Parts: sequence; structure tokens; C-alpha cells
Amino acid sequence: MIVKNNLLNFKNTYIYQDTEYFKMSLDSLLLVNFVTINLSDKNILDIATGNAPIPMLLTFRTKAKLYGVELQKEVFDLGMISIKENKMDEQITLINDDAKNLSNIFKSDFFDVITCNPPYFRTNNVIYENDNNIKSLARHEKTLVLEDIFKMSKILLKSNGRLAIVHRTERLIEILHLMKIYNIEPKKIRFVYPNRNKNSDLVLIEGTKNGRSGLKILPPLYVYDNVDVYSLEVSNMFGDDNNDTK
Repeated sequence: MIVKNNLLNFKNTYIYQDTEYFKMSLDSLLLVNFVTINLSDKNILDIATGNAPIPMLLTFRTKAKLYGVELQKEVFDLGMISIKENKMDEQITLINDDAKNLSNIFKSDFFDVITCNPPYFRTNNVIYENDNNIKSLARHEKTLVLEDIFKMSKILLKSNGRLAIVHRTERLIEILHLMKIYNIEPKKIRFVYPNRNKNSDLVLIEGTKNGRSGLKILPPLYVYDNVDVYSLEVSNMFGDDNNDTK
């Protein structure tokens, strides 16, 4: 069932979602607040954009032209409805295609920033996959694997352009290895913890194409202070009626 929700606490901003698919996740919000955005940035790409929560949230941080690519037509269509209703279609362009085809759509060295909240799991074991194919493609590397993200980023990013992703902490070593292979120098990492009593389950990482070495480990980010009570830092990411950050 398609539902219309407020986009967090941002005034008069909405997102269309389907209760049968994955809805906007906190992971996307954390990535939007983590990625480095400069005033000079002109073009930003979100790979595996889903129903476009990351491009929509980025409109509150930048005036750059925003692009999102999503393979699944059903999810892409929801994003199109949202950006049109929010009158964001002049700033956001959505593309219904395989991310691996992006080098045929854009010239090399085109983007200042690329973001991605990708499928997290490698398994092709159907026992662990969701029966809903749309959910399965969103969670598992069936059409987009981790290496594809770095391969495309090496082609599409400008020199010194930035790639920021959110992923499972358990895959950090693999991520760092692939970044080195594709000449994207890791520049900052932040570990995300459900609360102060649990291990990190997510990691935010940003790298620079052709960048110099120099990695910063940022302070830990705790999602919850108590059960079902967001930490102050996370709560402040949700926006408010007076938000105007451009």
C-alpha cells in the first residue's frame, strides 16, 4: 500500500513510500549528515537512491544539482512522485537505470560528490533473502555489489571529489581495500552504535578520489540514549519547521 509520510520534521515536505517495500531508513539520514558538502559543489549523485530520501534531504544542505539512480521501477516511481509534489524536480533528477550504466550517461569526472546507501549483504542464499523481490534487491548484492560502487565512483568523480557511504561495520576492511584499489583515499570514518552498551553495527566512511593520505576517526555516534529514545545528536538531524540551511 502506498502511503504519504512527512519527510522527518521538515516543514511541508513529504515522501511517498510503499508498506510492502523498504521505507526510508535512519542509515540514509546519518549519511546525509555525515557527507562533506562544499559551497562550490555543482553536481551530486546518489547511487541506489530508492525512493530518493537522500537527494531530498540534501536539498536542505546544498543548492547543487542532485541526481539519483534507481534500478527498480516501482521504487523509482515513488521517488518521482515525491520530488514533484515537493517541487524539488528542478534540483533533483532521478534516473531509472542500472548504476553500472552510469558511465554511459555521464561524462567522466562529472560529479563533486557521490553518496550511496547500498545493499549490505553478499549472500545469494535464498534462505536468508526476503520473499519480496524488491526488498531482496535492496538488501542483497544481487544486481549491485560493493565493488561496482567504487568502480563507478573512480570514473564519475572529479579529482578530489568525494565518495561517502554507509555500510555494515563488519565489511569495513573490504571497503577500505576496494577504496585503495580504485584510488579513493579514505579520509574520515565514523562508527555508529545502537547505544553505549553495544558494538558498532554501522560505519560511515568518506574518501577522496586521488586524495592524499590522512585518515580521521571521528567520535562515535550513538543512535539511542535509552530504549526508543534517540540521542540528542540524532534527534537534531530530524529537522524542524524552521529549517533553512541553504
